Amino acid sequence: MKKSLLAVAAIGAFASAAQAQSSVTVYGILDVGYVGSTSRIANNAANSGSGANQVNNVVNQNTNAISDSAESTSRLGFRGTEDLGGGLSAFFTVETAITPNAQNAISSAASTANRQSFAGLKKNGIGSFAIGTQYTTIHNAAAATDPGQLNNLMGNVIYDKGVGVTYTTARNISAASATAGTNAITQAAGSQQFNGQQNNTSYTVRQNNMLSFASDSFAGIQANAFYVANNSNTNQTATANAGFTGGAVINNGWGLGANYTWKKLFATANFQNFTNKGTYTAAGAGAASAYSLGGPQQNGFGGTSVAGVNSIDNQGYFAATYDFGILKAYAQYVTRTTTDANNSNNSISRSAQQIGVRSFITPTIESWASTGTGKLQSRAATAYTGSGTTTYVVGETQSYQTTASFGGFQLGSNYYLSKRTNLYAIYGQQRTNNAVWANAAAATSYNSNNYALGVRHTF
Repeated sequence: MKKSLLAVAAIGAFASAAQAQSSVTVYGILDVGYVGSTSRIANNAANSGSGANQVNNVVNQNTNAISDSAESTSRLGFRGTEDLGGGLSAFFTVETAITPNAQNAISSAASTANRQSFAGLKKNGIGSFAIGTQYTTIHNAAAATDPGQLNNLMGNVIYDKGVGVTYTTARNISAASATAGTNAITQAAGSQQFNGQQNNTSYTVRQNNMLSFASDSFAGIQANAFYVANNSNTNQTATANAGFTGGAVINNGWGLGANYTWKKLFATANFQNFTNKGTYTAAGAGAASAYSLGGPQQNGFGGTSVAGVNSIDNQGYFAATYDFGILKAYAQYVTRTTTDANNSNNSISRSAQQIGVRSFITPTIESWASTGTGKLQSRAATAYTGSGTTTYVVGETQSYQTTASFGGFQLGSNYYLSKRTNLYAIYGQQRTNNAVWANAAAATSYNSNNYALGVRHTF
């Protein structure tokens, strides 16, 4: 009888312990409010008119709406942990974007709906690893060192965004094949591809197929690393006239980062690389065999989990913060170069630097300010035929180069009604000078601003 009672007590204690060791949390953000923007594009050759008519051609665009996600992207998530004993624990996160003003409240966008989905293990005293769709080392570092806390309005040259502004295809250098095309640098009418700030093209935010590692902190130093792999290899037998395709499709990536904390100083250094290589193709019998020409794209890895096309994408981020007590100071630098995997003369480079401050003016009022500058440069390998048609040759050394200098600033403030609910007001402005993106076109300038008033609730 005593043994039976002991057994029942042991089972009950084990069940209670198991419940205490496992936990699941539902969390999220709802951010809604009024958002407006004004943009002015001058001398854009993609606008109406040609030749002399392009000069002084100005397009103005004004938008305003009851919108959402100005300060923080609205989201819904689930996270959990389980204590496995001996300092070992398991964890998971599933997080999706929410679109309060869309027909589907749970976002169905292929590129951003899955914000995070991963599972992993953590060992106390060593660190943790996770597998799935995750943020990159640079994004995690930027989240810890950005004065605007990575809000979604203009004016931040490190995390270039613009709620309420319609962006077309991001800047890219593209062509139909390795030997023929129409123009090495492409831009849709009225777009802002080459303004230097276009919906987070400064670094990759998240990536699928990732294995990540985050160490515990040792003597103030904490290290991060990740590896991305999504590859395939296809072989196809060639027929007489149908052409052929085959070979390896490579989508790989890796990243390294280190954080250092000493008293009120925090510093971080990070580098990451993403490589995409496509298949080998030929049009048919007698056709030249070549890889498809690469398209260095800075939207491909920017803010989404979509890979570029035949591109090698190198990104770096360095930042530091210092807490003076009455305010916190920020300094940031980001650099990115995306190169054609088959022709290094095709490339796009972007770099930017920014400083800022953030402070609680009163126990319930928090404000921040930031300002920064940067440069965008694109290079396209071209060869001009006698008829004036632009052609593309793998290994071509001649190049056409475009450069744009840009800058911006942002001001913002939060009024906390409670720990979880705040009102906010944000204003950002950005500019671009001397952006010459088309051969023989007039220099293009961009001037835009973005503002929002809203309420944000976290749960």
